[in-house]
Amino acid sequence: MEIRLVLLGSRFLFFFVLVSIAFSGIFASNGGMETEKTLAMIKPDGLRGNYTDRIRRAIVESGFRILKDRVVELDEDRASQFYAEHSSKSFFPSLVKYMTSGPVCVMVLEKQNAIADWRAMIGPTDATKAKATHPNSIRAMCGLDSEKNCVHGSDSLQSAHREISFFFEETGA
Repeated sequence: MEIRLVLLGSRFLFFFVLVSIAFSGIFASNGGMETEKTLAMIKPDGLRGNYTDRIRRAIVESGFRILKDRVVELDEDRASQFYAEHSSKSFFPSLVKYMTSGPVCVMVLEKQNAIADWRAMIGPTDATKAKATHPNSIRAMCGLDSEKNCVHGSDSLQSAHREISFFFEETGA
């Protein structure tokens, strides 16, 4: 009788340990989803308008972790490099002039679905449209138009890697 109880007890313990291991992986990794990193930038008008603290608070309250941040001033060459994908567009010279008009605050944000969630928080590129269609977005709060729109966010995982490396000189996200 004692041997039989010990065998049942050890089988139960083995089963319990096996189930615990299986479920610990699921819960420890938040359902198996990986976190992402994205670049967030508060542009010169955002810094001049003293929106930095409000934006940072909104970021943290939305579940992001700010892994790194720094305030930098872009010269014409660096701004042109960062926005090289827009170099053939008519607004490019104006964009470079705007981005060199004052310091920017760049941050590496992390959470599950960081890229899409940050893009949703900032709203449409055109701040005028954001005020009408996404009134709770960051661009609605502090942007002026499609150029002076206060913030930037990576639009893909590849862009996030490139942009994080650009400002933090590492392999990125």
